[in-house]
Amino acid sequence: MDLHERFLALQALLQAHRAFWAPSPFHQELPQWCLDQPQLAHQVLALDAASVDRYRDQPDLATNWLAPHLHGLAELTALSTLDMLPAQPATPVPPHLDVEIPGRKKAQIEAFASRLPQIPGPALEWCAGKAHLGRHLHQTRRIEVAALEIDVALCQQARQLAARHRVPHTILQGDATSPSAIEYLEGRDVVALHACGELHRRLVRTAADHGARSLHIAPCCYHKGSAGAYQAMSGTATLQLDSNKLRLAVTETVTAPLHDRRRLARDQAWKLGYLALRNDLGLQAESPFRPVPAAWLKNDFANFCRLLAARAQLRLPGHINWAHWEHAGAARREQVLRLEIVRHAYRRPLEIWLALDLALGLQERGFEVQIGCFCTRTLTPRNILISAHRHAGG
Repeated sequence: MDLHERFLALQALLQAHRAFWAPSPFHQELPQWCLDQPQLAHQVLALDAASVDRYRDQPDLATNWLAPHLHGLAELTALSTLDMLPAQPATPVPPHLDVEIPGRKKAQIEAFASRLPQIPGPALEWCAGKAHLGRHLHQTRRIEVAALEIDVALCQQARQLAARHRVPHTILQGDATSPSAIEYLEGRDVVALHACGELHRRLVRTAADHGARSLHIAPCCYHKGSAGAYQAMSGTATLQLDSNKLRLAVTETVTAPLHDRRRLARDQAWKLGYLALRNDLGLQAESPFRPVPAAWLKNDFANFCRLLAARAQLRLPGHINWAHWEHAGAARREQVLRLEIVRHAYRRPLEIWLALDLALGLQERGFEVQIGCFCTRTLTPRNILISAHRHAGG
């Protein structure tokens, strides 16, 4: 099955299963599928806490458990499996070069670099941050690398690191979404490790017309920069997505430390408690529910609700049983966790569809494309690498 055939097969199955992944249980108390398949809904809602944790932390187990209940899910999962790309020979990196890089980030850079095909350079690191990847590629591939980054402070740190390690590194300060950024593509092999949303889509749209020799993209945060409906890269894409549905593709994360998980659980329960209170009072909904400043979650539940109501210009009654609504939020979160087990079974298929959309967009723009994984999902779930080279003579 070639990329286009796989893309169309994924698209057809995702469309057929839309009722299971499009509605968000966070916003919709009982998605329609709960009424259409009451036996499945009952089994999901009856899961004990240990099963919920196991299915959340091991998505493959959840998919295997759900597959007998959801006709076509097994095929969808098979279509969403990518092979690991072959490793390439490279010069070992001196130990001192990577001491400033956090351990997980360092491992991701090493994995990404090791699965890149041979590129002659000069290369351009797109949305480079402190340009850790570029320095790594210079050391391991012996190629010239420039780095493009919008943040002035990060550019300065990248220059300091390059000077400290005696790496010849050109740091370009600029906005990857601006017209001026495309000038840097001419004749370069472009690498982008976890460039978010519109930043990687910008590459796909402009690379062919502005002389990029090859692209190597590990996409991330597909929802960022997508205002309104998703603008597909491929001419055969028909799946209708908005930013909330795009966000589903990146909700899988590597297991966080216990204290972080407890904090996130409380934060979500507070948000759900506020929504339950607001709905009970018949107050106008905020659509969509905007991100909450972290500082608002450092006090207590009552203060948190008052801040949200003030932001939405809603007036709360003088006397509210805050303990009742905080408890209601915690109970609602337990329900959401269970219903999301079904929705999350479609995360990877949706992500693969989005990656294939990028790959086909590059094919349609005259590139030869290869897609696969550069690391396991335990290192990062955003482990897809799309490599595209201009057709010979192109």
